[in-house]
Amino acid sequence: MFTTRRSQEGGAVSGDEGREYDGYARLGLDRSGQAEAFDAIGDRYDEAFPHKEGQLAAGAWLAETLPPGSRILDLGCGTGLPTARQLDEAGHRVVGVDLSPGMLDLARANVPGAEFLRLDLAELRDGRLGPFDGVAAFFSLLMLPRAEIPHALRMVRGLLRPGGLLALSMVEADVDDFAIPFLGNTIRVSGYLRDELRQVVCEAGFDVAGESTLAYAPASTDVPPEIQLFFNLRRA
Repeated sequence: MFTTRRSQEGGAVSGDEGREYDGYARLGLDRSGQAEAFDAIGDRYDEAFPHKEGQLAAGAWLAETLPPGSRILDLGCGTGLPTARQLDEAGHRVVGVDLSPGMLDLARANVPGAEFLRLDLAELRDGRLGPFDGVAAFFSLLMLPRAEIPHALRMVRGLLRPGGLLALSMVEADVDDFAIPFLGNTIRVSGYLRDELRQVVCEAGFDVAGESTLAYAPASTDVPPEIQLFFNLRRA
């Protein structure tokens, strides 16, 4: 039987989410070069991706489905645009985390009403920030190797209150920790085909409330067109 801890919000956080990385920890976490690439990219990211219709729609689902004043984690918040600002303007309490100091500086300037912290996703496994009513993870889990993604999803589930929501997006691609050129830098990305991603999220303990795909062509020629997958999920 797992113990519980008290979060800074005063709610009980299940101790099991801290175990979700136990099986992966032996493999080690390799983030080398990832944060540095996004520090170098800075606000060019938003210039390369100026139209985020799918992300805005998924953010609206999260903002409108949850009661006003809900506590929402923006996982891999980047510059805070558009998601942290969208959720903050909808009256929710937003906590954004990212590994890139440069992105966080931009996020704090773009969304002064939200809280932003420099943390690796795996550092959340101790439940330090939970519980949350909702989580937004837009294109952040694709920065992980495939072997880590199921652990991360189960950890996110543990940070959510019963019935909590997760808005998740990935790029549809059958790749694992694959190095790609990105806005003059190199990052490593992973992806799934749509049916496989659905299976992964369900096995992690989520029910699919909705899903969609979007063919997206970035404004920058340095980034190829992509198929974006959006899943509206509820903690089972």
